[in-house]
Amino acid sequence: MATAAALVHDDRLRARRREELASELLTFLPRESVLTEPEELRPFECDGLTVYRRLPMIAVLPDRVEDVQRIVRVAAAQGVPVVARGAGTGLSGGALPLEDGLLLSLAKFNRILELDPERRLARVEPGVRNLAISEAADPHGLYYAPDPSSQIACSIGGNVAENSGGLHCLKYGLTVHNVLEVKVVDIEGRLLTLGGETLDAPGYDLLALITGSEGMLGVIVEVTVRLLPKQEAARVVLAAFDDLGSAGDAVAAVMASGVIPAGLEMMDSPAIRAAEDFAHCGYPTDAAAILLCEVDGTQAETDAQVEEIRAVLERSGASELRVATDETERARFWLGRKSAFPAVGRISPDYYCIDGTIPRKRLAEVLKRMRQLSAEYGLDVANVFHAGDGNLHPLILFDANRPGEIERTEEFGGRILEICIEVGGTVTGEHGVGVEKLNQMCVQFPAHELEQFHAVKRAWDPEGLLNPGKAVPTLQRCAEFGAMHVHHGNLPFPELERF
Repeated sequence: MATAAALVHDDRLRARRREELASELLTFLPRESVLTEPEELRPFECDGLTVYRRLPMIAVLPDRVEDVQRIVRVAAAQGVPVVARGAGTGLSGGALPLEDGLLLSLAKFNRILELDPERRLARVEPGVRNLAISEAADPHGLYYAPDPSSQIACSIGGNVAENSGGLHCLKYGLTVHNVLEVKVVDIEGRLLTLGGETLDAPGYDLLALITGSEGMLGVIVEVTVRLLPKQEAARVVLAAFDDLGSAGDAVAAVMASGVIPAGLEMMDSPAIRAAEDFAHCGYPTDAAAILLCEVDGTQAETDAQVEEIRAVLERSGASELRVATDETERARFWLGRKSAFPAVGRISPDYYCIDGTIPRKRLAEVLKRMRQLSAEYGLDVANVFHAGDGNLHPLILFDANRPGEIERTEEFGGRILEICIEVGGTVTGEHGVGVEKLNQMCVQFPAHELEQFHAVKRAWDPEGLLNPGKAVPTLQRCAEFGAMHVHHGNLPFPELERF
């Protein structure tokens, strides 16, 4: 444990480094764009995963690409780590700052630079809100397909960094499927253009590599996205079930029918009641689970698909079926789902959102095992799922004011993710790894695969200054995690023995 004298020394050293760094940054940035005081830095202490908080040494808010390049060069020359931050809505701690690092906010990069309806693309700065792109494209009959529940607030740069999804990613894909080109500043301050406005670009697919790289390879400063034409019609079927397992089996039945829904979402009883109390969307509060299944296309296509979906859901044991009668009711059905996270926040002092993905056919099994863990840990869970693509979002309800409850919640969440891996899934569907899932990365990937991840990181960032400590665990951490499981007699997978 550090002595009081050592802590004082560290604080003085950090203060001196902060002063030196600020002095150089102020040679080309205005004073209001360089933040050094604790009260100025407090808004940047965490992202949406609020159980982890840390003040950065310094924060900067540039508004020009040239300044981002200079900031990165200055930080690299002084050996200062850089954490890029978008809107701060991420849920895995990907934007968690470092006490000896620089927090680089892209909030001022909020302009739509070009919107071309003929080529169906938009060129935007990274701080542009996800929803703002569709709002700008709407007069042209176009929209941007990825629609995270936080789309009213989350920024496109963060969406690219985390490869965000959304309610309609089942049919229209994740961010990686809807981005054409990205401009990124590397650790040497060089501006790189990855991808292009055509269907493919020559060379290695570095655009796919940077998408989902969680700020570890470069700082995103511009994004060109694909716009899609709005469909002639879209209709939503709401199906209620008396049993959670039956609802899970119904998801597999819908996907096996051959219809590809635009969206297929599931909510369990606690999430249904919370959303209804919050959004008043007309959900059946006595149901054990509901499915929201949307189809889109021409009017004739959607009419036929609705009838087919109804028949599948009836055979799967739905106790109630409703079809949205107009656009207002359709929007109301989706409002409840999109409001699920804030709605659950009203019924518990705190909640912890898990993000894992499983094969759809294992959904009922995983839900059953999750209920068993809920009883074991004494913590309630409200479930909301991108059920069509197997992306789970269990919300573990807890009270951070109770001693030990945060730690128990994190352990519970880790167990859920390990179940996802065990049944053939993965630790993330759209929220990224950040600092939250480093231990579970040790379960999913053997040492030689993790080493390849580190090799890619070293190729882009030899000194490890871009968002260090995120997304990819060190082999030492994995060895310690494996030893802990062995010590507690809880080694879930033999892969951990390799560490």
